[in-house]
Formats: sequence, structure tokens, C-alpha cells
Amino acid sequence: MGHIFTIIFYQPVLNLLVFFYNILPGHDIGLVIVALTVAIKLILWPLSQRALKSQQVISQLQPKIKEIQNKYKDNKEEQGRAMMALYREAKVNPTSSCLPLLIQLPFLWAVFRVFRDGLSNKSLALVYPFISRPELLQTTSFGIIDLSKPNIFLAILTGLAQYFQAKTATRQIPPAAGGQAEELSSIMNKQMLYFMPVMTVAICWRLPSGLSLYWFLSSILTILQQIYWFKKHKHNN
Repeated sequence: MGHIFTIIFYQPVLNLLVFFYNILPGHDIGLVIVALTVAIKLILWPLSQRALKSQQVISQLQPKIKEIQNKYKDNKEEQGRAMMALYREAKVNPTSSCLPLLIQLPFLWAVFRVFRDGLSNKSLALVYPFISRPELLQTTSFGIIDLSKPNIFLAILTGLAQYFQAKTATRQIPPAAGGQAEELSSIMNKQMLYFMPVMTVAICWRLPSGLSLYWFLSSILTILQQIYWFKKHKHNN
């Protein structure tokens, strides 16, 4: 399993980082991480758009969801069946709001591994033959921050970005209503809004700040993507 992860996620991320390191002026690792983040977001763009579309459909189903909730308010089992039938008819998954995070996790872990091993020059042997392999990766960005070491300020910024990302999503999309779906959605939204930012700070506090910078930039780009998507949707309607 570890070998498969290395081939599918770790090695491509490492090679993207080395490629940008080679071509960007100054070989600044901070700029490299910016380019890497944008590249990964573009790769994940179709999946993210699909998830946002599913969330959008759930939002549009709210009147029907309320009808089912009122009709079967005394029969939770029948209410649940009716809700699932509605979701199947609309071809949407009620837990789709978690998809952007889930598809991001393997890349996030791969980036962590790269900053833990690749930036310390332990894994450059995995660079593809057609990419020039540098003798040394300079880990200091703009001559100020060593991105191979933890940085509390970047960790806090990353936690704040994670909070606003969750806040933007919950503001745009009302929670699904009806029985267990409503309860599950409410719990997930609260965890995303409050628990995830705190956990993000705790994680980034101890890990290479290159990961914090990547996570921060990824959250900012996700916020912009969400705002763009829903503004476009409202304009088209």
C-alpha cells in the first residue's frame, strides 16, 4: 500500500516541486510552494467542481426536504427512506460536502512527506530521469523563513484560513434537513467550523512550515473557488 501511495501521490508531488524549483527564478522554495499549490488545485479542479455542484443540488432540494420532514415527522424511519429516495432521484450524495476535504487528504499527506523527506534531500533519488535533479534544495524562503522547520505564525494563519474556508461553505449551503441526514450534516459542519481549525494549528505547529504554507494557500484558493462558483450560479439563475 505504501508503494502504491509513493507512486501515485508522493513521487509526482516531489517531482512537481523539483520541476518548479528548477525553472522559477531565484530557486525560492516559497515561490515553488505557491506554484505547487496552484498546480495541485488545478488537478483537483474537476473533482472540486463536481462536489460543489452536488452541494448546490442539495441546497435546491431544501423545499422538498422540508415537505418530507413535515409529512413524516412522526415516523423517522419512513422519513429516512423518503429522504434517501429523493437523493437517489436527484443523483446526489448528502455527505458530498466532505468530498473536497477527502480528495485533498492524500495530496496533503504527500506534501507533508515531501517536506519531511524531500526538502532534507533524502528522497531526491525518486526524481524522474527527465527532470534535472538539484544537488541541494534551499529551504529558506525570501531569506527569512526556513520552511523545513515549524513556524507558529504560519500555523495560526493556516488555522484561520481553514476556519474561513468552512465558514464560507456553510454560509453558501444550508445544511440538509431531515432525520439522521440533518443530524449528521449539523455535526459535520460544526466539526469543520471549529474543530478542524484548532486541529490544523496543532498539526502545523509541529510540522515543517512548508506544509503550513501549502495548506494555507490551498485553503485560500478553495475559498476563492467557492465564492466564484456560487456567484456564478446565482448570476446564471
